[in-house]
Amino acid sequence: MHRPPIVHHPAYSVPLPEGHRFPMGKFAALARLLEERGLLDRRNGREPAPADPEILALAHDRAWVDAVLEARVGPAAERRLGLPVSPAVAARARAASGGTLLAARLALDHGIALNTAGGSHHARRSGGAGFCVFNDLAVASLALLAEGRVRRITILDLDVHQGDGTAEILRDEPRVTTVSFHCRCNWPARKEQSSLDLALDPGTGDRAYLELLDGLLPGLLRRTAPDLVLYDAGVDPHRDDRLGRLALSDAGLAERDRLVLERCRAAGVPVACVIGGGYDPDLAALARRHAILFGVAAELSRQPRSARAGRSCPGS
Repeated sequence: MHRPPIVHHPAYSVPLPEGHRFPMGKFAALARLLEERGLLDRRNGREPAPADPEILALAHDRAWVDAVLEARVGPAAERRLGLPVSPAVAARARAASGGTLLAARLALDHGIALNTAGGSHHARRSGGAGFCVFNDLAVASLALLAEGRVRRITILDLDVHQGDGTAEILRDEPRVTTVSFHCRCNWPARKEQSSLDLALDPGTGDRAYLELLDGLLPGLLRRTAPDLVLYDAGVDPHRDDRLGRLALSDAGLAERDRLVLERCRAAGVPVACVIGGGYDPDLAALARRHAILFGVAAELSRQPRSARAGRSCPGS
């Protein structure tokens, strides 16, 4: 298969109240765009099973899991979450977590796999936050470790916001390394301590960002020696994202994704990708931005390992 497996579920997009600021329609828009570009069809598409409550409870308090699945989350918890917890939103959260777990399993078999949702890195053990109901990155990590499929995992979170929930849930799990590459002056105001945090100044552009990332990756992969990388490829570091504050271009996002996928492939480490954050109100533009990752993954899957040696970073 020249195209990597792509995980998608129709439940990823659900109705929200009119005017809600979370761009829920981006998941369906992304899937349509991938189909139009020939990157997703029946041959490489996979539909996940919703994550079981027992699997969700590996990362979350059972009281929170039950409250979400029974759609009885109180007003204060809904305000922290930023979403109304309807049965449809609960089903979406289960599907997205199941999707990241399936992408991780597929990556172990194929070398790379991608989920058209995921990256809910603000959800904590006791509850949701920042549009994140269940922390699919933590859920997938703990499920694979419990299954014995892997011994060590590295979560590489390049969303513009710190992966505070992931850090909190996995703080005492030495088999998972959490890396957050985020804007220092952005939500959440109170940061957690990841295994490694790199806080970037507002306005950081392509060149500085990519040089820092390129310098980090080889040593990180050697030190952590993971059996799997979970890559949160949020596009909110883009210069036009309304919640971002960094200044990456489309070319910068593409080079970022190439660096991650190539360094993992060179190290022989499977990588499962999730799309993370992106908050442009123009859903078509946002879908194109998220689709960059999928195009890069398809391109690299057709290339020999040495095809891109010596490529330079674009200017900032």
